Amino acid sequence: MYSTPLSELFIHTKAENRAALIGYLPAGFPTIADSSKVIAAMVEGGVDAIEIGFPYSDPVMDGPVIQNAAEQSLKNGTGASDVFDLMAATTKLGVPAVVMTYWNPIERYGVEAFAQSLKAAGGSGVITPDLTVEESTQWSQASQDSQINRIYVVAPSTSEARMPLVTSQCSGFIYAASLMGVTGTRNSVSGDARALVARIRSTSDLPVAVGLGVSNAAQAHEVADYADGVIVGSAFIREVQESVNIEEACERVRELARSLSQGVRR
Repeated sequence: MYSTPLSELFIHTKAENRAALIGYLPAGFPTIADSSKVIAAMVEGGVDAIEIGFPYSDPVMDGPVIQNAAEQSLKNGTGASDVFDLMAATTKLGVPAVVMTYWNPIERYGVEAFAQSLKAAGGSGVITPDLTVEESTQWSQASQDSQINRIYVVAPSTSEARMPLVTSQCSGFIYAASLMGVTGTRNSVSGDARALVARIRSTSDLPVAVGLGVSNAAQAHEVADYADGVIVGSAFIREVQESVNIEEACERVRELARSLSQGVRR
């Protein structure tokens, strides 16, 4: 299997005996120009990898915080070229980055062209929450040709029979959705998360990153105890939404990243 900056990151964090901290932000939020500033603040605070959201009008997995951010991004006119521009700006910061997108924008852009554009921008891979492995023939070939990671989402509802089928098609890492439902910050991380990670590990040696619900250092520390990666999205977005200007937003994002970064290292 080919190597990507993302797969190299997990080798590095494993050597340090810690989890990777992955931050999420929709491209074009809060504005097309300022999204790169927010991502830079995440990286300055200690985020190890970035997940760039491709804003979509009909999300099935996103909670209200991310939906509102995506709606703002779409009102800003964010398109595929802006996503790839942000990817290029992000990878120039020296961190791996992936795109999280529903299948429709990939199909509209052109499957092979999407993979090639992502690779050209320095991207490591794509998370496709609504794409099943059975419908992935074209995407599997395109991602293989461009040597980018295919990352599928596994949920607590994934059956024992289906688990190895999905995990065997992943590369880079496996995305473990810690609960049934949509994204968003929560007071505690679902107890299903630890059990789900254990189930995934029984079928694959790939790193496992947990998303949905992590919003503070204590939760990041809890998840880092059993997962290889901790994904944080809504908590970062909320810091931006509650700020009066981009300067305050970046400072708040930087501070949250510092706190979460300490959480995955404790």
